[in-house]
Amino acid sequence: MSSRIYFDHSATTPLDSRVLEAMGSFLGGAYGNPSSLHQEGRVARAAVDKARAQVAALIGATPDEIIFTASGTEADNLALIGVVRASGKPGHVVAGAIEHAAILETCKFLATGGTKITHLPVDADGLVRPEGLLRALQSNVTIVSVMAANNVVGTIQPIEELAQLTKLHGVLFHTDAVQAGGKIPLDVNRLQVDLLSLSAHKLHGPKGVGALYVRKGMGLAPIIFGGGQEPAYARQRRTSRAW
Repeated sequence: MSSRIYFDHSATTPLDSRVLEAMGSFLGGAYGNPSSLHQEGRVARAAVDKARAQVAALIGATPDEIIFTASGTEADNLALIGVVRASGKPGHVVAGAIEHAAILETCKFLATGGTKITHLPVDADGLVRPEGLLRALQSNVTIVSVMAANNVVGTIQPIEELAQLTKLHGVLFHTDAVQAGGKIPLDVNRLQVDLLSLSAHKLHGPKGVGALYVRKGMGLAPIIFGGGQEPAYARQRRTSRAW
């Protein structure tokens, strides 16, 4: 029987044995709802709080700036749609031309509601040039989204430089860091990003788990309605305007 070597870690990674061990008691018995006040709920709440703190530490954020989602795709959707809806108008989204489909398809959806979409071209190395972003920022922009590391060609974008330009124009900046998380250093304060998307299965975590960093004080409208388990998301539900 021939051995098989798996080289497709950019698509997904195997679950790390330490992650499986940490999850074991919750998959097999600790079933409490973290919103419940009884003992089972408190045990679950402590585990969720610990996980939130660990994700925050990975990117230099605080725990209350982390929203758990069901995927990196949901995190990307929430970032763009949530910001545009919270603005109270269709707005203008600027995104890299070679973003993941989770961003490009969200842009298409927003365009059906009147949102202006501008796609930033890349050079021969797959890089978004600062001068291209600067030209786009001359018009009224709601949010800019450029992925940290490309999922196909691996280009690492100059996120810090691009985000600095948006700050000069008072524009929000989001980065899809799904391919970058756990592989290159990410510090949301050094990078000056306002939103950042992650996905657990890209760094040896379980499938079906994503996260969105949302800088404290930002307005973000919900895209899924019902429970308010996520503190930052629940807080924004009460403050954001309808679109």
